[in-house]
Amino acid sequence: MNSRRLTVAFLIALAVSGLCTLWFGSRMMRARGSAPQRSEYLATARPIDAGEILHAEDVKPIHWPDSVPIAGAFTRAQDVVGRTALYPLGAGEPLQERQLAAAGSGLGLSTKIPDGMRALSLKSDQVVGVAGFLMPGTHVDVLVTYTLPSSSMPVTSMVLQDAQILTAGQKMEPDPQGKPTTVDVVTILVSPQDAEKAVLASAQGRVHFVMRNGGDSVKVNAAPVELAALGQAAVVKPAVKDAPRKPKAAAAPAKYSVQLVNGDKSSTESF
Repeated sequence: MNSRRLTVAFLIALAVSGLCTLWFGSRMMRARGSAPQRSEYLATARPIDAGEILHAEDVKPIHWPDSVPIAGAFTRAQDVVGRTALYPLGAGEPLQERQLAAAGSGLGLSTKIPDGMRALSLKSDQVVGVAGFLMPGTHVDVLVTYTLPSSSMPVTSMVLQDAQILTAGQKMEPDPQGKPTTVDVVTILVSPQDAEKAVLASAQGRVHFVMRNGGDSVKVNAAPVELAALGQAAVVKPAVKDAPRKPKAAAAPAKYSVQLVNGDKSSTESF
């Protein structure tokens, strides 16, 4: 009796385990059959610096789930080879249209100039350049100090407002650690009309840069400031030149007298 019960229990357990195995197996097969479809996109094969031209060996294909498509991604190498990177790109990063300059737009700095805008370089130094903190991407106001033809007093006027810096020296990207760098030339992004103003201003006097908050794009109506506006103490009176003195007449040389005696005659000679 006991052996019969054990046999029945064994058969029932065997049947249950078989059913469970079939159920799990069917679930796994369905899971495999419903694996997400993947697309093939192009990505960078190595780190790419801003302004660098992409070559065929700089890109590689990667698989990407169709459920998370990438807008503006590339699937053909001929669509990216020869184009310039606008921003630094990491290795393995999928390439997108917004990261690359338009085909045939040129090389280097020209790829960062939007349509209708111009790049203008102005002289800088450690003081004018805000102690070296003028970096690509920062925004500045441009001031010029000059002297009016009708007055001997200097005037400072704001020429440009909220101008974006494209390059500091030859660098098109800021230092990753934000370290200041002293440069001789700063290139800013301006409209054609603002370019004319800046060139004329730089020819009239000394240019200064005033750094802005990155989120501040408000333009103010600032009137030119004359030296008299700094207060009476700041007004420097021109030095009065002394009238030229007439040279003194040279003193006449001293005269000498000699008495000559010739027999009973005598005479005096002066020289």
